[in-house]
Amino acid sequence: MSDSDILGDAIERLEWDERKEEETPFKNWRQLTRRTALTGGAAGMAAVILQACGGSSSSSTSKAASGGSSANAASIFGSGPSYKFTLVNHVTTNPFFTPTQNGASDACKLLGCSYSWTGSQTSNVSEMVNALNSAVSAGANGVGVSLVDLTAFNAPVSKALSSGIPVVAYNADAPTNPRLAYIGQDLYLSGQEMGTHIASLVPSGDVALFIATPGALNIQPRINGALATLKSHSSITPHVVATGAAVPAELSVINSYATGHPNTKGYFAVDAGSTQGLAQTIQKLGLRSKGVKGGGYDLTPVTEQLLAAGEIDFTIDQQPYLQGFYPILQLYTYNITQKLTGIADVNTGLKFLDKTSIGPYNSTKSRYEGTGTGVGVQKA
Repeated sequence: MSDSDILGDAIERLEWDERKEEETPFKNWRQLTRRTALTGGAAGMAAVILQACGGSSSSSTSKAASGGSSANAASIFGSGPSYKFTLVNHVTTNPFFTPTQNGASDACKLLGCSYSWTGSQTSNVSEMVNALNSAVSAGANGVGVSLVDLTAFNAPVSKALSSGIPVVAYNADAPTNPRLAYIGQDLYLSGQEMGTHIASLVPSGDVALFIATPGALNIQPRINGALATLKSHSSITPHVVATGAAVPAELSVINSYATGHPNTKGYFAVDAGSTQGLAQTIQKLGLRSKGVKGGGYDLTPVTEQLLAAGEIDFTIDQQPYLQGFYPILQLYTYNITQKLTGIADVNTGLKFLDKTSIGPYNSTKSRYEGTGTGVGVQKA
């Protein structure tokens, strides 16, 4: 028997004796140092590191070669239960939230947890409250909720917190709500900045400001910010128009408004569906040739394409993927560390995109923007 065989047999016997011990960082480190000492090289160290990351040397080598990783949450945070989280949304089928769901799903895959997507398709607050209460009654390990109403969620969130269930807000926030953190855009500031853009594009005349659901806290602060900015531009007359929560209905409302108000100089929106609808309307009616300006929020595939084609002037990206990824990450970390860390407010950004900068979004497909489903980023 060779020296290497003897050493290998000794290692196997020692680790066989330890097989019933709980997997801990200390146990892994003890085995690592033993293998390193007995084998005198990096091979033994690599074997234990690969094992600690949850894979054998052969499978891990294959993954590493392709740029992947076999590390799992347990190798970083320690073993824990398979947490179940709930995200409560106000427009569950709106394409804006496709990247949000992808972000939540990706975080769960990384962390070994799961989540459910629930709420309302039409921004019905009562349906959302019922969904939140159901999650609490079912014993969810954490809840993310879009706080589109100023007070309706206060009592349900307080009940969840008193039951030991952490709650974070995403996409929309209510300042009086006791939620632990908010993950999303600074909505009022973004509206102010949009107002500045509007004033630069339309120095005077009538402009339409479209909003899906007036009063909803995910978009009302934006229009409030835009109106506050436009007050200092007396030559501009803004007209606020409600479009509804469903994307097809939004398009219909905007088409009708444009037909009935031919002197409007600009069309702007504070939500994804209305932005897509106004871009389609401008294209359909040939309004760019008449000098009409347009812009809004978010990156549905249609909005991306029409911005690239020059039918509107800008759209604002608020990174919806992060609004699903970070809530899951925070809720998981808060649980696994027994409330020691994990919760933090996150501003997901204010990024103006125009015809010159939309290119990378329009020429690729991904889970991070738009409605792509493949891993990573692919050419469109």
